[in-house]
Amino acid sequence: MNQESLRIGIGHDTHRLKLGGPLRIGGIDIDHTHSLVGHSDADVLLHAVTDAILGAAAMGDIGELFPDTDPGNKMKDSGEMLKTAFARVAGAGFQINNIDCIVFAQKPKLSAVKRKIAQRIAEILEINPDQVGVKAKTGEGVGTVGLHEVIMAECIVLLYRTV
Repeated sequence: MNQESLRIGIGHDTHRLKLGGPLRIGGIDIDHTHSLVGHSDADVLLHAVTDAILGAAAMGDIGELFPDTDPGNKMKDSGEMLKTAFARVAGAGFQINNIDCIVFAQKPKLSAVKRKIAQRIAEILEINPDQVGVKAKTGEGVGTVGLHEVIMAECIVLLYRTV
């Protein structure tokens, strides 16, 4: 495999929190006092994964593919957005080697659901769960994450060319 066969992409997203749950992260609903605010279903992690995959293939970003000015994207399922984005990337001859994600959230603690999140992402992308890493970090009581005002996510993906 030559270097031109490998592509790395990074994705980042941030969403504000509002009172009232459930909280949707990584394609699963988590029982929590707050939910995320956004034009779509506001799944901060799936948005970061989508951007990482599109970026690695040099195919833009989630906002270009699913603009918030399009009423058809209102409350759109981020899992469907990720599937659509990956279908474009796969159509250009790329597959996923691995994905590594970090969710930055003061609350709730995500330890108990990290594996479930990884499994859901793998299911959406039709890859093995061991190709998806999910980590969770708090804000240590500092900044917008630490003050429970936002949740952020970052993701990096390694793609390889199949054609």
